[in-house]
Amino acid sequence: MIKAGSIVEGTVTSIKNFGVFVKLEDGIDGLVHISKVANGYIKDASEYLSVGQKVKVKVLKVGENGKIDLSIKDAGVVLEKKQIKGRKNEGPTDFEKKLSKFLKDSQQKSGDLKRRAERYR
Repeated sequence: MIKAGSIVEGTVTSIKNFGVFVKLEDGIDGLVHISKVANGYIKDASEYLSVGQKVKVKVLKVGENGKIDLSIKDAGVVLEKKQIKGRKNEGPTDFEKKLSKFLKDSQQKSGDLKRRAERYR
């Protein structure tokens, strides 16, 4: 029997925009709302979880209608964003490129200003 407050293990069966469905013991399904998947803002739960993955969940509420509210982060589990395939050895990101260009331009302008200042001494 599943009761509120208990921590149980389940298997991710489906990932939706609003959360993740987890199959618990005895074939009972529960829902982890997207806000209860991991700490911080999460746009897409599939960046953290995969269908078929085993997870520990805390039972938050068992409704009279049989709906079960679950939480992964309240179970003490810290999920990290999955590494996206192909990103590991890729070149610099757009931000890194922009930062590099900014630094190069800044150094060039600084050098030009110093030369002009020395001219008028």
